[in-house]
Amino acid sequence: MSSPAIEVRDLRKSYGTHDAVRGIDFEVARGEVFGLLGPNGAGKTTTVEVLEGYRDRTSGEVSVLGFDPGTRPRELRSRVGIVLQAGGMYRFVTVREAVTHWARLYPHPRDVEEVIAVAGLQEKADARVRTLSGGQARRLDLALALVGDPELIFLDEPTTGFDPAARRAAWDTIRSLRDLGKTVLLTTHYLDEAQELADRVAIIKAGRILAIGRPAELGVGALTRARVTWRDEDGRVQEREVEDPTRLVHDLTAAALAHGGTVAELTVSRPSLEDVYLELTADAAADAPIPPVPARA
Repeated sequence: MSSPAIEVRDLRKSYGTHDAVRGIDFEVARGEVFGLLGPNGAGKTTTVEVLEGYRDRTSGEVSVLGFDPGTRPRELRSRVGIVLQAGGMYRFVTVREAVTHWARLYPHPRDVEEVIAVAGLQEKADARVRTLSGGQARRLDLALALVGDPELIFLDEPTTGFDPAARRAAWDTIRSLRDLGKTVLLTTHYLDEAQELADRVAIIKAGRILAIGRPAELGVGALTRARVTWRDEDGRVQEREVEDPTRLVHDLTAAALAHGGTVAELTVSRPSLEDVYLELTADAAADAPIPPVPARA
């Protein structure tokens, strides 16, 4: 059995008295798309920067493709691609010139024209970087991360600034990376993006991981319960949350069949990743009961 692409044990990062990352643990399997989710200031980018070798950790053990990223070994850098949260490129070169230049930095780069096509920049290949829109510049960041044919790709908010069509195209690119056996660590604020792309996700807040697992299975407390809704004979929408909806659905349909009727608008749903995320990352103030509205005199 191959070792994980990323192993993190009790990772901590402090800035003076502020603890940005407070002892987190996780693994990313080879060939997996792993998502890190959390609000601003949760510690996502700090964690990723430690894994990339851009930031020293305060303590803990970290292994990336079998190397300690803190030592920034050349072999590791040649096997990793990175899309930073905020990037930049020489403004007066063309897209093709930028990707060609980046390709020369790697021992076994991918074909430049292929990478430009994968990033959806064929029509902008000869355009100067300074003329690109925000979304197009972000696509160039993705192209530069892919041209070295890396084993592991860090994508820190990769579709920020993309229009819906560009986002869908980027999703297809990330799926194709998984199909090629690449490992992807993705941070994103778009929960639908994580739900669509990630094999597993970790939800992080205030430097700690609150939950980790497959998006479709992730839940906590009451969020593991199923929600059953239907419209009763009087036309009113009814809703109940239950651990196992089988019995309730059986009782509803049996009662309807006994009277020759149907159960209108019957649905059974589980909490979405967004439901889980909002529940876990809610502030204490948001969880406080809402005071009653005083009655009018």
